[in-house]
Amino acid sequence: MALTIVVGIPTVGRASILRDTLVALAQQTRPADRTIVCGSKPADVAGATTVAGVEVVMAEAGLPRQRNALIAASGDADVMVFFDDDFIPDPGYLAAIERHMEQDPTLAVATGHVLADGIGGPGLTLQAAEHAIAAGMSGTRGATPVFSGYGCNMAVRLTMMRAHQLWFDERLPLYGWQEDVDLSRRMAAFGTVMRIEDARGVHLGTKQGRNSGVRLGYSQVANPLYLAGKRAGYPLGRALEHIGRNVAMNIAHFPRPEPYVDRRGRLRGNLLALRDLISCRMAPERVLSL
Repeated sequence: MALTIVVGIPTVGRASILRDTLVALAQQTRPADRTIVCGSKPADVAGATTVAGVEVVMAEAGLPRQRNALIAASGDADVMVFFDDDFIPDPGYLAAIERHMEQDPTLAVATGHVLADGIGGPGLTLQAAEHAIAAGMSGTRGATPVFSGYGCNMAVRLTMMRAHQLWFDERLPLYGWQEDVDLSRRMAAFGTVMRIEDARGVHLGTKQGRNSGVRLGYSQVANPLYLAGKRAGYPLGRALEHIGRNVAMNIAHFPRPEPYVDRRGRLRGNLLALRDLISCRMAPERVLSL
């Protein structure tokens, strides 16, 4: 019996980019059974329903909340594939996810092979994504074990989530930051987490609509420590390594920050989180007051 696959796309403040993604998604060789978009206000999803078959739901802004709202709207679907509103999948992406999910009933979280990622630079254009996908469509197949899914393109087995009452952690506000790793590690207690090599795509890494550097910098410290403190599969060693790497990058680029990254804001957020850690009041939600 074929799996029921729903695509869920959380979005805030990037309606024009979202529509480009939805148009690209319509080219899948294995169409989604449903495509649901979650915004926080009507402007977030303007034009989305002009693409055939797209449904819209609303939730309070915040990536974990919006992801959970998409899951709640998915009914009794077997699998949800989360795409960022700026992730362009190759035409065979959903077919590859379905094939691997059907072949391996223990597969809990599947993430794709990102051919190019603009998140670490100024961002990629839609044309650059199309070229990268065309060049990468004859690549390798199979699956590789990974520590976690990458939230910009991540399939989750909803039947497993429902069986174990698993949700995205809504204590991680706004952008979320590590919410994908947290859910992956909690699901890893009941199944496998794999990268599907023939589920390919490109993450544009669009900078429009992203959070302030100060808030992100706070989350770079607060979220990993909070997740490690839950003792639900997110190792403290990984949290410390993650924090150290990000703080070091923010310090290194502080004198001459990249034009597309608010390094000084991020470092200020890092320091505010460390101050709160020392005073025993650090919490992911404190970014909302920054």
